[in-house]
Amino acid sequence: MADDTIASVLTAVGPRLRALRRTRGTTLAQLSETTGISLSTLSRLESGQRKPTLELLLPLAKAHGVQLDELVGAPETGDPRVHMRSFTRYGMTFVPLARHLGGLRAYKQIMPGRPHGDALPEQRTHEGYEWLYILSGRLRLLLGEHDLVLSPGEVAEFDTRTPHAWAAAGPEPVEFLSLFGVQGERMHVRASPAGK
Repeated sequence: MADDTIASVLTAVGPRLRALRRTRGTTLAQLSETTGISLSTLSRLESGQRKPTLELLLPLAKAHGVQLDELVGAPETGDPRVHMRSFTRYGMTFVPLARHLGGLRAYKQIMPGRPHGDALPEQRTHEGYEWLYILSGRLRLLLGEHDLVLSPGEVAEFDTRTPHAWAAAGPEPVEFLSLFGVQGERMHVRASPAGK
């Protein structure tokens, strides 16, 4: 941020603090009691005679119930979204939906269609728990002794120590959401019983 931008942000803090306090119907004495900041310091802050510091602004933001950015009127910093990069593995496109900071991993997976006669992948096992939700297309899920075809809106969840594999159930691609817990975390579904 340029020096002139910083100076203009700091200059605007005093009037913003005064307007916020008055809008809330709070006196300087009440604010001093709530924040522990002296009455004279609060008055000098509002009049622009005292430079705002984090030590002063943090308790004021808390007392007014606002974010620090709102209190100082900081300029926008651009797009705050985190853009996850997709990757391809096992012939599928994986779009991460969350960062891998432990716990559940979430992906949108896009699998190309499987021409008639293509061999199904070999079942495998590993630690964890998997939850699949079909968005579009049809997914063939081999799960131990079971051979299932899942359609849009259907869900499957299973312990990944059970032998499993999946592939598109036909020539059209399939898109699905996958939640995977390395430590075996399971989904917790909360639903009201029927009739309530």
